[in-house]
Amino acid sequence: MKAVQVKEKGGEFVVVDIDKPSPKENEVLIKVEACGICHSDAIVKEGIFPIDYPRVPGHEVVGIVEEVGERVTNWKKGQRVGVGWHGGHCFTCEPCRRGDFINCENAKISGISYDGGYTEFMTAPHEAVASVPDELSSADAAPLLCAGITVYNAIRNSGVTAGDTVAVQGIGGLGHLAVQYAAKMGMRTVAISTSDDKKELASKLGAHHFINTGEQDAAEELQKLGGADLILATAPNSKAISSVIDGIGINGKIVMVAATGEPVEVSPMQLLQGRKTAAGWASGTAMDSEDTLNFSALSGTTPMIEEFPLDKVNEAYDKMINNKARFRVVLRP
Repeated sequence: MKAVQVKEKGGEFVVVDIDKPSPKENEVLIKVEACGICHSDAIVKEGIFPIDYPRVPGHEVVGIVEEVGERVTNWKKGQRVGVGWHGGHCFTCEPCRRGDFINCENAKISGISYDGGYTEFMTAPHEAVASVPDELSSADAAPLLCAGITVYNAIRNSGVTAGDTVAVQGIGGLGHLAVQYAAKMGMRTVAISTSDDKKELASKLGAHHFINTGEQDAAEELQKLGGADLILATAPNSKAISSVIDGIGINGKIVMVAATGEPVEVSPMQLLQGRKTAAGWASGTAMDSEDTLNFSALSGTTPMIEEFPLDKVNEAYDKMINNKARFRVVLRP
């Protein structure tokens, strides 16, 4: 089969012919129809985590079940399924025993712990697999398995309810989905961006208000609206995230889903007055992926994507990593 490998830390993406895998007893073999390219795929390319090379990246995978292992009973050949960031868990560590699978001490990551979806076929543990509803195309569903689940899961677990004010910082790969989800959940939705370039788009996505931080103080504008019950930080710019914290309302919170290593500055006084909270949220399990996909199908929420064939993987990755994509890039084997 054709696959894209990174052969060593810092290496390029190389299209190779390798043997089609066979599923182990607890695995599913998937014929890949689409795989999103995510900023986190830099982990494989740059060797940020310990990785056994060569490795096939990809954790936004949608395809058709081709074969199942002998101990797999919940998936059948012909089903359309997806695999996201959470690539499996051990079931035996303390978090798993408490049902907190996303924090499994031995968790696997698709495309990092094992070969992912930049290929024609891949295998995945049965517990990492999610069902994909018919209403979503494979190309549209793929980015929802990382960008989608991250923001959807963060919003629904934040404690906000319909009518609350939700501000989305950054209207990019994560943010353009977060605006849609917040609006369709019934939230008063505020889009925050650095210029008016995305103002019209934000309105089309469902935003009720737009703040241009190039001309306005985002925190002041949020307080004019009564303060945000939730600020969802989706753009990986620590200074930008720090600048909106004073826009949190009483009992409100800022939840950070943007993966940046730079520190965010917040003083205790900013949080003490008004009982405000700063927190983070990471992805979710396969069941969370199913919830995300089902809500997306129900509400008509889809990502804005650009599609590329496998042999254009370097062009596709460069467009994503240099922030030139509007807004998610999808490979089609």
